Amino acid sequence: LGSLLVFSSTGNYFSSVSTPKTQKSAVSKSMTKNTSFKRKRGDESPLNDVSASEDEEEIDSDVESISDNLDSEDEDSISGNLQDKIIQFLQEASLDELALISGCSIKKAQKIISLRPFKTWKDTETDSIESPFYCVTYEFIYSHNTHLGYPVMLFFFYFLFLTSLSFKLQPYQLIGLKWLILLHQHNLSGILADEMGLGKTIQAISFLAHLYEKGIKGPHLITVPSSTLDNWVRELGLWCPSLKVLIYYGSVEDRKYLRQDILSGLVEFNIIVSTYNLTIGNYYDRSLFRKLRLKYAVFDEGHMLKNMNSLRYHHLMAINAEHRLLLTGTPLQNNLLELMSLLNFIMPSMFSSSTSQISKMFSTRSSEEESRFHKDRIAQAKLIMKPFILRRVKSEVLKQLPPKVQNIEMCPMSDAQQKLYDKLFKRLQKAPNGDKRELCNVMMQLRKMANHPLLHRQYYTSDKLTAMSKAMLKEPTHFDADPVLIQEDMEVMSDFELHNLCKQYSSIRCFELEKELLLDSGKFALLTKVLARLKEKGDRVVLFSQFTMMLDIVEILLKHLDHQFVRLDGSTPMAERIGLIDKYNTNREIFVFLLSTRAGGQGINLASANTVILHDIDCNPFNDKQAEDRCHRMGQTRTVQVIKLISRDSIEACMLRVGQEKLKLEQDMTTDGEEDSAITEQMAELLKVSLGL
Repeated sequence: LGSLLVFSSTGNYFSSVSTPKTQKSAVSKSMTKNTSFKRKRGDESPLNDVSASEDEEEIDSDVESISDNLDSEDEDSISGNLQDKIIQFLQEASLDELALISGCSIKKAQKIISLRPFKTWKDTETDSIESPFYCVTYEFIYSHNTHLGYPVMLFFFYFLFLTSLSFKLQPYQLIGLKWLILLHQHNLSGILADEMGLGKTIQAISFLAHLYEKGIKGPHLITVPSSTLDNWVRELGLWCPSLKVLIYYGSVEDRKYLRQDILSGLVEFNIIVSTYNLTIGNYYDRSLFRKLRLKYAVFDEGHMLKNMNSLRYHHLMAINAEHRLLLTGTPLQNNLLELMSLLNFIMPSMFSSSTSQISKMFSTRSSEEESRFHKDRIAQAKLIMKPFILRRVKSEVLKQLPPKVQNIEMCPMSDAQQKLYDKLFKRLQKAPNGDKRELCNVMMQLRKMANHPLLHRQYYTSDKLTAMSKAMLKEPTHFDADPVLIQEDMEVMSDFELHNLCKQYSSIRCFELEKELLLDSGKFALLTKVLARLKEKGDRVVLFSQFTMMLDIVEILLKHLDHQFVRLDGSTPMAERIGLIDKYNTNREIFVFLLSTRAGGQGINLASANTVILHDIDCNPFNDKQAEDRCHRMGQTRTVQVIKLISRDSIEACMLRVGQEKLKLEQDMTTDGEEDSAITEQMAELLKVSLGL
């Protein structure tokens, strides 16, 4: 794509990277100079009507063209200058100097010294993502060579990425790029629904770079989950530095001034990157994106738009964009109507006039008389979705990707936990029948008990809370408080929250729980054995949980077992998230990465780990699939083991069965299988049956 993209390198920077002639399509070599974009006569509008064959011919020529405008002397100068300095540093630095570098452990420093002498750049070449030179190059450029300027910084990013992946589009990604170009030429929007881990972000960036080269410089909007904002900004800088990126993020006051700059033209940009929450955060945020005349609105994790009746859906629908592109690894989550909601979002002019008919046609009920039409509805959905959705799965396009092995571990609860679970089960079973909302609350209570007893209040009895509330009056902050009100506040807290409260105040510290109770869980008993086995084999672990409080308790277990870990959840500041990910990926001494499923399950690359442990499964199995694919993705070199911890004879077993049926529905949508699969009942209804209510 002209001189914009850096998908492969055929210049003198990385002579070791081979680029087949047929894959010279997306090469960006504009590091040191601006490039003029030449357009063919009659190509003033990228939306000119042409025949299908002409379209295809033009796409091929666009994708397979390459710019030769890079000044080779400049390239050699920058490359040689930087390489010489890095080689000199690697050759002469002492052990202490190397160890001071962030991410470079003593072992890595010793490894570097053992590999001396370094005479040429080839001496530093490695295919390992855990290369000891990774962190050294990073620190060296930022700490020692900031005066070398922007081209050197770009060169660093090229080196950094090449240590983990071949720096080029894969053949299937080129096909995805061609497909996006074809849709654009026919004035259509689409859904890029490749399975998670296949590089949808890179394909989208390459498409926006293609538009830039064709003179369509934006503005574009990219809306992403909060957890992937930093990653998107970094990928845009890596793959297409020519695009000017503006981050729409910050406090209400910060965004106010940013909006003023945008609308008054004081800030120059091609792309705005923001989060779902801030794009529609308040009236003024929504007004901004209604006023801007956007060329493309890209929505990452587009399955968040699955409900056409939601307020978020209608606010995002009001964004003023000529075209929309949805990226999702899970196009179908709970039912066929959700898929049609996505199609309606990208092509409102085609579908919105018949929204009610769509709802009627694709809504699925659990009654027997409806189930016989299910196969026909799937066939209808396939016909409608086919032109607008491109989906590839890893087993089809990444033959060299190591397999992913699923293990379901049925964990017997501890004796105390089992008694508490049975007691809670009987109490809930005797409760009067309620609506689905109440049933969902019942399910949540059982899920918590199945994971850890301390997520409920069992050990801190009312009598103990009375004593604690009176003792709290000794605290300077509570000397004039009403002990009755203090006790009321305590009664809504879980055992673990009360335990943490006791640690905060010296007057009630004697009420802290013993460590045996903190570690008393059937899953913890198994997890202790599993972690020991994995660590002995040299594996690395990413552990997910739905509950941040559960992660707090897991932290206690990891500290007790002396395992190093880092943690990311919804409360982790945005500015720190990408640093935590980089820290884990570059430091093998960190054994476990703790993540909340919702915050860490999207758009994060943790291919340096090869084991995923789901401490507790999600009601929606696609969220778990996303979590699994943080490790099972391009760049992974080892078999990925996924371990699901399920408490035996608990509500989690019911959730597992429902989740398997939901995954089967996706298979019906994306394959040509003959088997008819009826959509399962809602989770609350299943709970009602399983409890005998």
